Amino acid sequence: MSIAWLNVILFFALSMGHTALVVALVNRVHAWPLPMPVLHRFRQAHDLVIVVLPGLFAWLAGFSGPQLFFGGSWHNLPLSLLTYLAVCGAVVAALPVVALRRRLAACRAVQIAKSSRTIDIACEIGFRPLGRGPYELFTRIPGNQILKLEVSDKQYRVPRLPAEWDGLSILHISDLHFLGTIDKPYFERVIAVANTMPADLVVFTGDLIDREDLIDWLPSTLGRLSAPLGCYFVLGNHDWTMTNTDEIRDRLEEMGWHGVASRTVVIEHLGLPLAICGSELPWMGTQPDLRSAPPDAFRLFLSHTPDNIAWGRRHAIDLMLSGHNHGGQVRLPGFGAVYSPSIYGCHYASGVFWEPPTLLYVSRGISGRHPLRLNCLPELTRLILRKALVAPVRESVTTVERQTVAGAI
Repeated sequence: MSIAWLNVILFFALSMGHTALVVALVNRVHAWPLPMPVLHRFRQAHDLVIVVLPGLFAWLAGFSGPQLFFGGSWHNLPLSLLTYLAVCGAVVAALPVVALRRRLAACRAVQIAKSSRTIDIACEIGFRPLGRGPYELFTRIPGNQILKLEVSDKQYRVPRLPAEWDGLSILHISDLHFLGTIDKPYFERVIAVANTMPADLVVFTGDLIDREDLIDWLPSTLGRLSAPLGCYFVLGNHDWTMTNTDEIRDRLEEMGWHGVASRTVVIEHLGLPLAICGSELPWMGTQPDLRSAPPDAFRLFLSHTPDNIAWGRRHAIDLMLSGHNHGGQVRLPGFGAVYSPSIYGCHYASGVFWEPPTLLYVSRGISGRHPLRLNCLPELTRLILRKALVAPVRESVTTVERQTVAGAI
């Protein structure tokens, strides 16, 4: 029998649609406040379904049964299966549209300038700072960029920024994930780099601890940072799984950091009010109460997940800073992120988004529980806020290694 290549190609296309559907479901389930063991089992089921179902279909319908791979008719399949395959086909057809929409989603219009450089942390400190921890095999994958760091200055126009604050700078750090697979010297070097980037404020947007005993890493990392207007933090879903969440907060506050989860702190800068608020929902606490903030205050919102963007827009947040999605950690050329634990899928995987009246910036983070980065560098970013668009977008990228910045926003 001769092979029906058209049916074989159609099978692979429909398998791609099936995979995209399962991944979309997994992304959204991981946005819920479910216990880690439940999410782990769900991820295992996802791995099984992606591989096993197309294999079963190939065997039962491609090589036997209606023998689609040898010229059999699709009409011989059950109606319910044909309906699902039609949905998979529609998903495949939509993938190019999704890729285009992602390229257009990150708003460049508010960006005034950007300069970036890549640091190979292992080269700088003279060894690969890796410990014995979970997922150690991931660190051996060729091309893994977990020990490379993109360091950036990015200038953005923010409409309601007071003219007196033009040039206000915020050092944004997110998703350290102290687990042990990536060892303490890596994080100490990242913080040393951060200390060469003076800013008016320093903020941390969650996911700090993945192993409780590593709370002792705090003094030599976040404990070394300071800023004229203070350091502010919220925690994330990985911190939520710890039994010592209160201890994490206490230790940070002992080192001079200010927790803003479920609350609003109003400070003064050059005689004008700045309201800093935070959210750890959907895992912990409540949304902050902004009634204590002066009506004319500039509003800065720290939220571990960008999924709180709708709340931010409803409450006239001027600048929202988030992490959580890690840029997807693995980004496909021309398509971008595949996995992103968000109710919006990969839409807010990383980058800047203008959602009037809110400017949202989503960091790719410093690390992750799974030590894998492909085409998606960890990032340390200083945001510089501007009152108006004073010049066309300028980008300057330098590297301290042979490869260029990959996965840059």
